[in-house]
Amino acid sequence: MTPNFCDSPISSSKVRRVSAMRKTAAAVSVAILLGASLQGCVGAVVGAGATAGTAAMEERGLSGAANDTALRLRINALFSDRDERLWRNVGMQVYMGRVLMTGTAETEAMRTEAVKLAWSAKGVKEVINEIQIEGSAGASGFARDTWISTQLKSALLFDKRISSINYSIETTGGTVYLIGLAQNQAELNRVMNHARGLSYVKKVINYVKIKRPPTNR
Repeated sequence: MTPNFCDSPISSSKVRRVSAMRKTAAAVSVAILLGASLQGCVGAVVGAGATAGTAAMEERGLSGAANDTALRLRINALFSDRDERLWRNVGMQVYMGRVLMTGTAETEAMRTEAVKLAWSAKGVKEVINEIQIEGSAGASGFARDTWISTQLKSALLFDKRISSINYSIETTGGTVYLIGLAQNQAELNRVMNHARGLSYVKKVINYVKIKRPPTNR
């Protein structure tokens, strides 16, 4: 007689255990997938929160940082629409409506056009034109400028006597351009000294303003 495993108590128990194991495995799989998804969401939220928190800590505040970002996007869009070479070769930092333009232009006419386009963007308070007319410095020059900017940002970040969040940096052809808002002259001097002390830096040009002390009413 062939045993009927389906009717056997042992077989029935095994079936229940297998079914339970499958459900558990499915639940674990769903949990893992949900966990991964939630982790991504949490990461995005934390990243966005960190960015917002950083902007809020700046002297210009969250709304000021957002306005400057929007202004930079508007100017870049104007550059891209007019001539892609402007968008590609002109570097830009925007701080409290002040636009610092660096990088290179092939001709004086292109340099002038970049300034006109920047002024045409709504919200611009000042345009600082530091665009150079010269050929491309090549990959090595670009890499060196990037290295300078990175090293300077790191030095400011780890200097406890400097509010590094209030400074923007551009480097072109070994020339370091600074824009932002210093707490006082002593802080600005430290920033300038950090920049001048870096290898490959030829010159430091400062457009940083010093914060006005609060007035007593």
